Amino acid sequence: MAYNNLKKALIGALVLSASSAAFAADKKPLMTGASAGMLANTCAGCHGTNGASAGPATPSIGGISAVYFEEVMAGFKDGSIKSTIMQRIAKGYSEDEIKAMAELFSKQPFVMAKQSFDADKAKKGAKLHDKYCEKCHAENGTSAEDDSGILMGQLTPYLHYTMTDYKAGDREMTKKMKKKVNQMIKKEGDAGFDALLNFYAQGKQ
Repeated sequence: MAYNNLKKALIGALVLSASSAAFAADKKPLMTGASAGMLANTCAGCHGTNGASAGPATPSIGGISAVYFEEVMAGFKDGSIKSTIMQRIAKGYSEDEIKAMAELFSKQPFVMAKQSFDADKAKKGAKLHDKYCEKCHAENGTSAEDDSGILMGQLTPYLHYTMTDYKAGDREMTKKMKKKVNQMIKKEGDAGFDALLNFYAQGKQ
């Protein structure tokens, strides 16, 4: 009799355990168990080691603001930011995983790309940056503290394609950015963007 009671108790425990495991499996884990470094390594193929891109049109993400990283990844994930493959990639990460990667990349140094530029256009671009861009992209576009992305030393093709998306309406501008961009287009046209790109291409002098 005692043996039968023990057998029933064990069977009951196994059923309860299996039920609990099935419930747990139904919930998507917040973290896969991978470290932030392991997660970030999946980005290296396109964005380079420690987020220092070798280009040509893939941005460097080492040293950018954690908040900016999270906002952009959320945009890729929900489709509000146009992308080629990032929308599919972003959907593969949980919010906690994106947050972990954001913190890791924000602590890396931003490596400025070495690229050619026109000195005269860069000189004009410096004035345009001060007038139209500095309030959000502080310190000549080198600061990550305003959560607006680093421009100085970023790869020129990436900046060009991103601005093309903004102007085409494929990526939404903030009200402040839209106002400044429209003001510059009205006064400078495409030549203004060309000057800005040359200014950012020179890197930190």
